[in-house]
Amino acid sequence: MRVLITGATGTIGLAVADALRSRGDQVLALSRDPERAKRVLGADVEVHSWIRPNDESPPPEALASADAVLHLLGEQVAQRWTDDAKARIRDSRVLGTGSLVAALRALPDPDRPRVLVSQSATGFYGQRGDTELDERAPAGDDFLARVVLAWEREALGAEPAMRVACTRTGVVLSPSGGALAKMLPFFKLGLGGPVAGGRQYVPWVHLDDVVGAMLACLDRDALGGPVNVTAPNPVTNSELSRALGHALGRPAVLPVPGLAVKLLYGEMAEMVTTGQRAVPARLLEVGYEFRHRALDPALRDVLGK
Repeated sequence: MRVLITGATGTIGLAVADALRSRGDQVLALSRDPERAKRVLGADVEVHSWIRPNDESPPPEALASADAVLHLLGEQVAQRWTDDAKARIRDSRVLGTGSLVAALRALPDPDRPRVLVSQSATGFYGQRGDTELDERAPAGDDFLARVVLAWEREALGAEPAMRVACTRTGVVLSPSGGALAKMLPFFKLGLGGPVAGGRQYVPWVHLDDVVGAMLACLDRDALGGPVNVTAPNPVTNSELSRALGHALGRPAVLPVPGLAVKLLYGEMAEMVTTGQRAVPARLLEVGYEFRHRALDPALRDVLGK
């Protein structure tokens, strides 16, 4: 299978590209910086230029040569949400996905890839306390929830011309990027602990299972629409803090007040002080076998312990 990836040089993109190549698939990439992408991805990856995703179509010849598209492109969410940053976060997802989908729909039927797997986020559900959330749960109404809702609507616009799966990914456990990479320096120094009381749920998932879930969405016709990409057993922030401290052999008892997080990150602090108890109902229904179902061994694996 020939799989075209956007956002291929990110943490998830690199991991999926490696997995695809390991099983014998051909990887293609759309990139705003083709020269850098070639250096990072390697000579065996076919790189095409897509300089301005928000306002230009990707090259149709790249799309037409692919059997499937994995769309991971988007502005970093974990930053202070100024007005400009919020516009970049929204536009990179909504406008960029709209440009991609319009180009896919414009292809003749025989040339169109058969599936689009479009990255999404558990932020779709908004602030829901300890309510268990599968893919049938409605959208929230905060900034990130509204962004994700609009993002998915653009992706689902490719139906019925092709199958579309929107992977609502949770907090990815990887030492090379994401939330865990930001937490590690503090916890290694023994300065970590529960945030804002620690009762909020964290929909964690090991990077291995992010990759496995995305490959499943590429391969399995039964996976369409929203797909929660989270471990089956979400935990609270307190439980995550305790498990991370244990894995590192460091104390993890210093509480971090919610006000301090708000002063540091502004509105973006909501991502840390609230959470979603999301569960992967669709993946479990189709028989996906998680490599990392429990948090403690997942953290030990990520940290090489």
